[in-house]
Order: sequence, then C-alpha cells, then structure tokens
Amino acid sequence: MIPASDRGLLLGDGLFETLLWRDGELVDFEAHAERMAQGCALLGLPAPDRDALALAAARVLDEAGLTSGRGGVRLNWTAGSGGRGLERADPVEPRLFALAFAAPEPAPTVSLATVAVRRNETSALSRVKSLAYLDNVLARREACAAGADEALMLNTKGEIACAAAANIFWFEGDRLVTPALDCGVLAGTVRARVLAKAVVAGIEAVEARSPVRALARAKGLFLTNSLTGVQRVSSLDGRAIEPHPLLDKLAI
Repeated sequence: MIPASDRGLLLGDGLFETLLWRDGELVDFEAHAERMAQGCALLGLPAPDRDALALAAARVLDEAGLTSGRGGVRLNWTAGSGGRGLERADPVEPRLFALAFAAPEPAPTVSLATVAVRRNETSALSRVKSLAYLDNVLARREACAAGADEALMLNTKGEIACAAAANIFWFEGDRLVTPALDCGVLAGTVRARVLAKAVVAGIEAVEARSPVRALARAKGLFLTNSLTGVQRVSSLDGRAIEPHPLLDKLAI
C-alpha cells in the first residue's frame, strides 16, 4: 500500500525506470539501475539497492503471471513520507514500489506532431526520469489531438529535443544525428545502444543542437524507447518521411 502522505504522490518527489522484460530477462537492467542512481545523486536521494530493485521486479512479474513473451516493469523510487511542506524528512526514508504489465510487440512505425509544450533544458528534471511527468503527458495529449501517435518536443530555444516518451534520431545524408543531452534530453538506454551500434556499423553519428527546420530535409527519422526499441517515424506533421537504407543496421 502506498500511503497518501507519500511525497512521490503529493509532489512528484522521486524517480522511475521502465524496463523491457523479454523471455525471462530484464533488458538493460544494469543501465537502468545506474541511471536511477545518477538521478538520485542529482536530486539528493539515497540510491536504491540493486538487489532490491531486481527482487521487486521479479515479485510483480510473478504476481502479474508473466512467464514468457514480452512485458514491462516500472520501478518507482520516492522520497517516502514525512517532512513539512517542501522539506523532506530528515533522514529521508525512500519507498520502492513496482508495477508489471504485458507489453505486446510495438507497431513498426509511428506518426509525430510538433507540439507547443516545450522541454525545459535548464531544469534538472530534463536529465532524470522524474515522477513529475506532466509536461510529457500534456505533450502526448496534444499530439493525439492532432491525429498523431507521438509528440515532437522542442526545447525553450526552439531546438529539437525528444518525443514525449522517446529519444529521436534522423539521417542527414548518411550521417546519423540525435539531439545533444544539453538540449534537455534524457540519456536513454536504447539511445546509448544505438549510438554504440552506429560506431560498429561504421555510421558517422553526431549529437547536435539542431533547429526544427533541420527535419525538413531529413530522412529516416526514428524513435528509441526501452519498450519499443527502434521505431521508424512514418510522418511528421502530416508529411511523409522517407525511410533510410542505413536504418536496418541500427535495429535493436
């Protein structure tokens, strides 16, 4: 039971990680646990024990009856209860809880719509998986209202940042481009794997600060996310996006 006094519920004071579970394995567990630990350091929270994270994931997977195929696990780490107003309890006693769910194979393509909700690259929350996720919720809602599947979010400078729940890549010629982390971008686990795979495949890859007009001439747009892997973008703001022949070399 999560008490009504939990600071994650009341203030969004905490972090989460969503992991793909596939045929009995939590994919990239160590990378997710490390990112949560780094987020805790930034937010001034004690980091969770990794064995406790793995045990919580195993427990909810068992409770959900997931024994094979694809599923997802969301690990939540909050600042616990206590404190007065914005001040945390001293000492902080964090709370861990987890959720498991079935995760069917993702659609092969996704459509994007540029939204008005901006990614605040000056905020520490742009660099962590914070429980305060309302900007992302509103961005996805705006995109869906425009008839798209997912949002393209810009930062406060009008630079390309990310999707509501994914990192974004595109090709300029044969060069692979993705927004730099200081654009207000989360260091995605699949993002890192794609960049590493590009090196192995001999594909030039750059992390850049790019205006939205850069996408007007781009091909092979795709999103990366822990549950969906590499997902090609079929259209942006109603304009069809051509695939790129090098994209197949980056499949996860």
